[in-house]
Amino acid sequence: MHKSGFVNIVGNPNVGKSTLMNSLVGERISIITSKAQTTRHRIMGIVNTDDMQIVYSDTPGVLKPNYKLQESMLGFSQSALVDADVLLYVTDTVETPDKNADFLERVAQGNIPVIVIINKIDLLKGQAELEALVDKWKELLPQAEIIPISAMLRFNIDNLLKRIQELLPPSPPFFDKDALTDKPARFFVNEIIREKILLTYDKEIPYACEVAVELFKESDKRIDISAVIYVERDSQKGIIIGKGGTAIKRVGSLARKDIEAFFDKQVYLQLYVKVEKDWRNRENKLRNFGYVND
Repeated sequence: MHKSGFVNIVGNPNVGKSTLMNSLVGERISIITSKAQTTRHRIMGIVNTDDMQIVYSDTPGVLKPNYKLQESMLGFSQSALVDADVLLYVTDTVETPDKNADFLERVAQGNIPVIVIINKIDLLKGQAELEALVDKWKELLPQAEIIPISAMLRFNIDNLLKRIQELLPPSPPFFDKDALTDKPARFFVNEIIREKILLTYDKEIPYACEVAVELFKESDKRIDISAVIYVERDSQKGIIIGKGGTAIKRVGSLARKDIEAFFDKQVYLQLYVKVEKDWRNRENKLRNFGYVND
């Protein structure tokens, strides 16, 4: 009997959803930084065995939207509550359990299996702290199972995976058995560059940036890539480029190394910066960047 299902990962920002996703998939599908709102899209990672296919979805952290981009990000998270066979609600040992209570209420009202994953338990001082957290989550989501983990240290991941497999429904595969994700190659180039922007610049700058690949030309041994970094203001463009182009050269160098590792090929990467005023609030631009579906 073949089993297949959609296992959707939701939760607030910075609780470790992307780290968990990569750990479960066994590949670096989602970018990871210590900054909130690192994940902007809903990203699928597919795990295949002879008798099973698990389709994981990483989603943006739940937040109160301040502009149209964040509305789209919240939409990705909310859609994950509707089409899951198993829902993984990720929390950690730091955040207040009832943060974003409206979203939590929607989780509670669903009729699909929910596993509350308490991440970062390596930060706790003892068993009593963990037991208090488990009791709190039993109050908030009484129908859910609770599994404590450390995604970073891979603690208890095998037990979580075993439980996910048990909950999957009988079904033929939804994707080809050699598929790893539903996203094209260009998407991962965008994400790797955006990750390096998040790691290189401070404050609001990374959140005002979007990346679009304009050229992706692949041969047997090399990939030629041309990508544009969009910002909202001229002053941001200057910061991205840096004095004498030093900042953007650093981003390009870091990104190229990771892109080469991802595709296992030599990469020639060119980066440009363009100003697209207020793109985070313009629906046509959000559509072009893949945040709005017709």
